Amino acid sequence: MTLGKEGSNILSENTQKIFQQYTQLSTDEKLALLYFIYENMGDSITPAAPNAADLNLTSSVIEVIFNLSEDEQLEIMRDIVNCKDTEYSRAYGGLTPNNQLLVWYAWAQAMGDTVVDLPDDYKATEAISNVLSQIKKLEFEEQISVLREIASNMGYTEVKRVSSQAEVGITPSL
Repeated sequence: MTLGKEGSNILSENTQKIFQQYTQLSTDEKLALLYFIYENMGDSITPAAPNAADLNLTSSVIEVIFNLSEDEQLEIMRDIVNCKDTEYSRAYGGLTPNNQLLVWYAWAQAMGDTVVDLPDDYKATEAISNVLSQIKKLEFEEQISVLREIASNMGYTEVKRVSSQAEVGITPSL
């Protein structure tokens, strides 16, 4: 597998294909897709394994954006999507995938209130609509798998992903 920054945890060929289509989107299309995912599927898409996410670890990343201007919020989100080496992107990149999902979930919940919203006249591109419709067709676990892959391939980190036993055929030794 060659998807993402350091590999993929997505198992099915179908979800890999959807993630690959996501990677072809522009930065703003990626942000819009996240917005539409939470707006259209918010009742079924939760922070994903809420017991595995830690609000204490994510609160500083989540809350820092609330008191910034919409332009500053958008810049931080774009930096995270683009994996830029910035203070906020590093803070996000240092979180686990479940905690990263919790960040986007919290920001999505606050969109239009304390977090920048899509313009009222915004129309999703064909590419966004295509990826969104494919995600909607997936089973819940596959949806979470794709979202986790999206979230974990954002932010900046110098920590390299450890290959899984399935990928290398051996267990890491101490």
